[in-house]
Amino acid sequence: MATRTVNGSCHHDCPDTCGWTVTVENGSAPVAVKLRGNPDHPYSAGELCPKVNRFIDRVYDPGRILFPMRRVGAKGSGEFERISWDDALAEIGTRLHSVIAEHGAEAVLPYSDAGNQGLLAMMGLNPRFFGHMGASKLLRAICGPTVGAGLRMTNGTGRGMDALELEHSQLILLWGTNTKLTNRHLWPTIEAARRRGARLVVIDPIRTLTADAIDETRGDRFVQPLPGTDIAMMLAMMHVIIRDGLTDDAWVGAHTTGFEELRDAVAGWTPSRAAEATGVAAEVIEQLALDYATVRPAGIRTLIGAEHHENGAMFFRTLGCLPALTGAWAERGGGIAKSVGSYSEDLIDVNALFRPELERAGGRREPRTLNMSLLGEILTSPHAGGTGGPGIHALIVWNCNPLATVPRAELIRRGMERDDLFTVVHEQFLTDTARYADIVLPATTQIESDDVVLPWGHLWVGWNGAAIDPVGESCSNTELFRRLAHALGYTEPCLFDNDDTLLRHALPTIDLDELRRVGWIRAPYPADGRPFGDGDFETPSGRVELASDRLERMGQPRVPAFVAPREGPDGDAELIRRYPLQLLTPKHHTRFLNSGYADLPKHGPAEGGPFVELDAADAAERGLTDGAMARVWNDRASVTVPVRITERLRTGVVAIPFGWWSRHHPDGKVANSLTNDTLTEWGGGVAYSDTLVQVEPHRM
Repeated sequence: MATRTVNGSCHHDCPDTCGWTVTVENGSAPVAVKLRGNPDHPYSAGELCPKVNRFIDRVYDPGRILFPMRRVGAKGSGEFERISWDDALAEIGTRLHSVIAEHGAEAVLPYSDAGNQGLLAMMGLNPRFFGHMGASKLLRAICGPTVGAGLRMTNGTGRGMDALELEHSQLILLWGTNTKLTNRHLWPTIEAARRRGARLVVIDPIRTLTADAIDETRGDRFVQPLPGTDIAMMLAMMHVIIRDGLTDDAWVGAHTTGFEELRDAVAGWTPSRAAEATGVAAEVIEQLALDYATVRPAGIRTLIGAEHHENGAMFFRTLGCLPALTGAWAERGGGIAKSVGSYSEDLIDVNALFRPELERAGGRREPRTLNMSLLGEILTSPHAGGTGGPGIHALIVWNCNPLATVPRAELIRRGMERDDLFTVVHEQFLTDTARYADIVLPATTQIESDDVVLPWGHLWVGWNGAAIDPVGESCSNTELFRRLAHALGYTEPCLFDNDDTLLRHALPTIDLDELRRVGWIRAPYPADGRPFGDGDFETPSGRVELASDRLERMGQPRVPAFVAPREGPDGDAELIRRYPLQLLTPKHHTRFLNSGYADLPKHGPAEGGPFVELDAADAAERGLTDGAMARVWNDRASVTVPVRITERLRTGVVAIPFGWWSRHHPDGKVANSLTNDTLTEWGGGVAYSDTLVQVEPHRM
């Protein structure tokens, strides 16, 4: 049978955004028979991660949702009947009109995240549709925005250097990122730098796969601070750098403000003091500071893990000060590599895509904005979590599975059980969230629609071509909102723009035909590899702001400061007495990282199921043995999981890997049943890594 090959791009929330090829058999109904990494892709070079290597299994999995369904059992039962698209749309239209008539349009909450990071899939028509409706807006801040919010207070932007520039570094600090697992295509660059003599420092509260790669005989080092205490270590590093005269005085004088204030603020942060807060020996902190200031160029790679603390924004605000003190930005391979997504995002005409004027049509005020991390509170409060306005009476979910991924899952579950909450979920599988829907609609996979994927871990914007027709009765996200607009009787023409029109409006400077032909284009980036090589920063002063007037006006410290999280090692004493262990929920698996693959036979089951990990001393103190069932609990929930005794964690720290669904847990409670939904000090992020628990043997 004749075959053809279609180029595409991975859509997952991952810094690698790999290129792939799909082989299609051209029969009466084209069938995808193979998906492999594209060897010509300039970043991923033909390699895919274990989950995406089996993506065809996902497309044709027998458990996939292929037609609309209406709930016939209790919410959460997973009992549905097949219905037609016409019936589904008619019911949705009637119910939404009823909610809007009784409670107002802000009683409708659109809820989505980064389950598909294609431009159309993530932001194609939904802003227009819900803006025209006047629905509540969603702040997607559970991952990423807090990083940028912190760095902007120092550098004026969340931009960093391209991570591939680490090839030129002589000292590489991987701070709070498990690169070998979650950023696998960057690892060859790091290894190339090491072959040329670069030293590697891994800083993480967990001894990860990346930490296992260090070689102390060549000067590498693993540093393991207690969770949420990294800022104290940074302050001590700055103390040493200033104390020992290791600052680049010329660069500091020309390109920073507030040096004297910072100097005074860190004067008391000796390595000994930081050691008490972090659990890292003073001599280790001292040496780390000396190495960072003297081994040049020094590049820091960080991602989003550290933002999930109450002081998450301050982490990145403080981290941004380190390369400023040493003048690292002046050197190729020096600075901070966080995300380069903004270079691709600069190519988007946001107003043309979103059409924000729709929100204010007829003189309406802009709708309220609700933080996605507070979904439990929003759904169980009569006024949507104290935000004013109506409670939420209709929930439209796509691109995410909040019952698995958002903190305080049991509170979310209570909200979704409400009889007066009408819920629509657009999905590929019957996830925890979909089981609570009134109407479930079938969603396409990535190989069934055209899209453009904007990367955030590298600079190559990718084209994704539709390799096959939508399977069953599934439809793309943009087609969904065109159908919903018709069902509600809307007539605004821009709600019905086709995908090609949307892309051409959104990306006016990109030749889409060329992008389709080649498969990728590179976003603009400084040719010399130094994003701040000229010292031109996007702050009000045009300099790195070591002291910040803006933060002072927000009620935050002018200079970097360490405030221990309430649910952390030096937090609320009474809470620590009751719950003395700090829970982390890392991405640990190799066959799936987020929740989307946990239920697929060759992914979740191959990982063995959820567990709680703790060190031998904590286990012995509680009478726990390897493989025994344990109860992990706090005031939010109780979770039953088997025990794994490990050397990866410090005493006082436990871990339950993130991503398993309710049905994979013995008692139906997931890791996020336990986690904290306190918001970060600014930036809108959430502190689910600041979670205190107790662990004890499970008693039947």
